[in-house]
Amino acid sequence: MSHTDVSQLIDRLVRPEIQALHAYHVPDSSGLLKLDAMENPYQWPQTMQDKWLELLRTVELNRYPDPGAKDLCVQLAQGMKVPQGQELLLGNGSDEIIQILAMALAKPNSRLMAFDPGFVMYKLIAELVGMEYVGVPLNPEDFSLDLEQALLAIRNYQPELIFIAYPNNPTGNAFDPMVIDAIIEEAEGLVVIDEAYQPFAEDTFMSRLGHHTNVLVMRTVSKLGLAGLRLGFLAGAPEWIEQLNKIRLPYNINVLTQASAVFALKYTDIFDQQAAEIRLERHKMQQSLESIQGLHVFPSRANFILFKAPAGRADGIFADLKKAGILIKNLNPAGGVLADCLRVTVGTPEQNEQFLNALQDIL
Repeated sequence: MSHTDVSQLIDRLVRPEIQALHAYHVPDSSGLLKLDAMENPYQWPQTMQDKWLELLRTVELNRYPDPGAKDLCVQLAQGMKVPQGQELLLGNGSDEIIQILAMALAKPNSRLMAFDPGFVMYKLIAELVGMEYVGVPLNPEDFSLDLEQALLAIRNYQPELIFIAYPNNPTGNAFDPMVIDAIIEEAEGLVVIDEAYQPFAEDTFMSRLGHHTNVLVMRTVSKLGLAGLRLGFLAGAPEWIEQLNKIRLPYNINVLTQASAVFALKYTDIFDQQAAEIRLERHKMQQSLESIQGLHVFPSRANFILFKAPAGRADGIFADLKKAGILIKNLNPAGGVLADCLRVTVGTPEQNEQFLNALQDIL
């Protein structure tokens, strides 16, 4: 079969909107100081690693995992202070949960609403499942949430599903809780509060679950320091979780992830200490970046900082940092309000110093 024949078959069978998409790109970070993906830079203490490895010896890889991950759900509910009466849905990272939610609510002419600039997977998954994506622009000066525009979009589009990232990625700011409350009150569809960066924001909507029939809270353990496990969860009313579980594929959380996460969540004091160190380093890095002439630095409640480079220099700074062995995120290609913007993950004190020294040399 020729390439032409394959292309013709694809044109006939694959939806045009899927053909128009580009796969999510993850840059190669081999040999580089990796400050591009909002990962926790700290390893586990050696004694904790040794106990974990001993535990893994007992895992039965020849058996399917517990389909409901019951032990893990109990551990997560306790560790994340999920209110009594609320239940959990687990996903292979937050991405799978976003997909499950979109699949559950996708129907002809259905809409998914989020705020731009925001997490790219909201729009991508909406397009994958055939929902119309409604992106409401944030205020360009400070990336705050424009309540008037948000309420107008809800009234005009009546979205079935709304995502609110709290704090927001890639901007790092946490929206005004009173504004979020107003959106929840106005929405007739489901509102999901995405709290991926909650360990660094120290604020949450989790305790408010049960106060509204249309609110769910989504979390991940990735930013906590367990990105390699690919584990996210959704908390909310049992009635919602029951419906969404019908879509979740069986055995989606593998045995190694279940065993490792149950083990790790018994050491929340270690992760809390690491998060505290990252928050302290974020403050120091924020001050250092603000002292560099020509940069505009945006306040952050996450484990990364967004900053605007001098006009027309973002691509060059990104490339020069990469030559110096440091990988950050270049948001300039997105254009619009992110033109000239770069995003750096908060690392260890040594990593942050290496980044700041290189940036100052470049500028």
